[in-house]
Amino acid sequence: MGTNGSTMLEPLRQGLPPVDPTAVSGSASCALPARFDAVRGARTFTRSTLSQWGLDDRFDDVALVVSELVTNALRHALPEESRGPGAEPEPPVRLHLMRWSTRLVCAVRDPSEDRPGGAFSPDRTEENFDLESGRGLFLVDSYSDSWGWHPLAGRLTGKVVWALFLLHD
Repeated sequence: MGTNGSTMLEPLRQGLPPVDPTAVSGSASCALPARFDAVRGARTFTRSTLSQWGLDDRFDDVALVVSELVTNALRHALPEESRGPGAEPEPPVRLHLMRWSTRLVCAVRDPSEDRPGGAFSPDRTEENFDLESGRGLFLVDSYSDSWGWHPLAGRLTGKVVWALFLLHD
């Protein structure tokens, strides 16, 4: 049950560089509990998925980016836990990995509709209050080939933050 990955990623595709969604050669996702130890689970999931896809050599860069995106998402997901049982039909943070022949995308959904960025967001250069968040997105920008975000539509609230890696044969 739960949300079909392609439904969640529909708005994500609008924000991605041009890629043909029908040409996805691999796709995997996992729900993450709203606890900071979920970052370890996200890294384990990423390692096993990349290994299945024969991309072990990309693990270090991808895992660093996944760790930063999941940590950022958990910052927004943790306060939501106080809403009581049944308030959220599924865990609020979800990691999705997609592979095309020449590209890999990792996307993380969180319940916050705020734009990601803190100090690193281009339109907030004077507001350096959230340095840790800004540092995380600086790492995402440094280790991935591109990144972005998109608000979710439909019954899902929140946003998806994604990072793209070019795969060189």
